[in-house]
Amino acid sequence: MQQKTLIIIQVGDAPEPLREAHGDVPHWFCQAIGCSTDDVEVVRVFEGEALPAPDARRAAIITGSWAMVSDRLPWSEKTAAWIREAMAIEMPLFGVCYGHQLISWALGGDVEYHPQGREAGTKTVYLNSAAANDPLLSHLTESFPAHLTHRQTVTRLPQGAAVLASSDHDNHQIVRYGSRAISVQFHPEMTPEIARDLLRLNRANIVKEGTDADSLVAGVLPAPGAAEILRRFVREVTERNDGLRLSDAAR
Repeated sequence: MQQKTLIIIQVGDAPEPLREAHGDVPHWFCQAIGCSTDDVEVVRVFEGEALPAPDARRAAIITGSWAMVSDRLPWSEKTAAWIREAMAIEMPLFGVCYGHQLISWALGGDVEYHPQGREAGTKTVYLNSAAANDPLLSHLTESFPAHLTHRQTVTRLPQGAAVLASSDHDNHQIVRYGSRAISVQFHPEMTPEIARDLLRLNRANIVKEGTDADSLVAGVLPAPGAAEILRRFVREVTERNDGLRLSDAAR
């Protein structure tokens, strides 16, 4: 059997109402990329599934989670060790939200609760001058909308990491770790429908924190530029390996 090029490292299930309406997290990523879940290897590390050995001919996406990196859960720490091994052989990695934070933690950075609380809804992400020549970001203007939902943040980057973008709330929205690994605090895999339903699901907590949840729902916008970053990452890998074929819509 041919080895699949892309690994989705799933670090948590979506809550049941979201799964019923939109499928589980790997489906969101595959829909954004333009492939089938049959075309990728999904490893549910939060349930104890073992990761394959790191392989520079493959690529991995590390998803978001409803867990917290600072809890240092055993499966999370095992995944962090795997990330260090993958980075040592320059395996392509793409971290999202929890995955973004976990890569930084694995490589020597710090992750804590954000002192200003939750960042949620569609927010503006601003590229900095370091992003100008990044091939995954060349389609973007200086600012673009992205879907966000997180309470923890990278408070200190690992040595050698480069910040490529920020938001008004979070200084570390896109981080580059060498030529083959990148991570984003926002959710490029989320559609506006998923983003709205997630805000509705978190409404009680958002209101308790003093934010108008209804205005966040009303302010959700399409975020095609953010999704394109993810597609470009996968495209870059598949140009070297035909194991995963994208649909015409994703090309």
